[in-house]
Amino acid sequence: MVITRITTLAVSRHLPNSQRPWDCARLQYCAKAFLVSLLTAAIMLGLFDMMIVLGSLALSLAILVPLAGALVRFRAHYNPKGLQLDSEGDVQPHTGPVISSFFSMLRRVHRIEGWPGLYKGLMPSLLSTLVITFFLMIFLSDSNLRHGTYSAPDAGVVGILVYSIFAMLVSLPQVIVTNRAITTPHKLPYLNPIYSLRILLTPTERRRPWILYLTPGLLATQVAHIAYIVLGLRSIRQLLLPELANPGMPRREEISPIKLVIFFVIALLSTIILTPLEVIAIRLSIQRNHAAPEFNSISQEEEGDADEAIEYAGVDEDVIGLRTEREPYVGLVDCGKRIIEEEGWGALYRAWWLTTLGSLGGAFS
Repeated sequence: MVITRITTLAVSRHLPNSQRPWDCARLQYCAKAFLVSLLTAAIMLGLFDMMIVLGSLALSLAILVPLAGALVRFRAHYNPKGLQLDSEGDVQPHTGPVISSFFSMLRRVHRIEGWPGLYKGLMPSLLSTLVITFFLMIFLSDSNLRHGTYSAPDAGVVGILVYSIFAMLVSLPQVIVTNRAITTPHKLPYLNPIYSLRILLTPTERRRPWILYLTPGLLATQVAHIAYIVLGLRSIRQLLLPELANPGMPRREEISPIKLVIFFVIALLSTIILTPLEVIAIRLSIQRNHAAPEFNSISQEEEGDADEAIEYAGVDEDVIGLRTEREPYVGLVDCGKRIIEEEGWGALYRAWWLTTLGSLGGAFS
């Protein structure tokens, strides 16, 4: 059914990456474009179909946003294993929360921040999903919509790699904003994006938003993740199981059981590489970019931000611990090394089973 296919496609294309910064002019433009898209889509599919699309999207977001938020918080949580020094130089054990599983994080978020905490990051996710959905309905041909077909340009491995990297670059600011909205201890209003951005972004990032692309190590991590999937998993699948690339379901006799098992094992082992990259990407995305020392100090920027954010989501405690910004990660390798030294190998493999499910689903899709 075309409605179901559009909804599923919009949500699935959106989830791995997501985000776009807000400003007043952009909000006004998006509002006008949204209304035009809504009217055009209503004409194309009919009002009843539009209601089904929006209802399906609402249901998908209602389920996926809390799960995605818990995953981001679980992987972003800073839980050092060693002793620390207090302000007077005395050795103190770490006293932050110890969260051992994805589902423990879900329960903790609900206990401390309630249902609003579970839906942190809803607005950027909702906006990006609506934009993608209406883009698909408006700009795809009617025949594609009816047959439910859409895919990246078929231009070989290199073409798909370039296409994927371009899509990542477009969505990277939104990924950063969404991850920070999820992990911030402050309460964010749903309908005041300017106020929210003053909390989530440093003065330096608000003055020079392109600096988000220069977040140390983040681009390298994202490109490495994409390259492994496109050049690695996709190439291996094309070599072992070319039948899966054909439209429709292949017949059982067309697929070699031995090759299928080999590829299944490779997809499982890919978790060893992909999970640390995903954890590192989240850690780097929530690490804010401050001004250079000669222009402004970190303490001055933090003090200025605190004046804006006076209300906290948790009454007595924060859901997760965040690493200090005074000793930031300086790159992909540095982030991985510090996580291992400070928190242990286990921190790099938090919720690894979700990455495994994603690898298997993506590999056979």
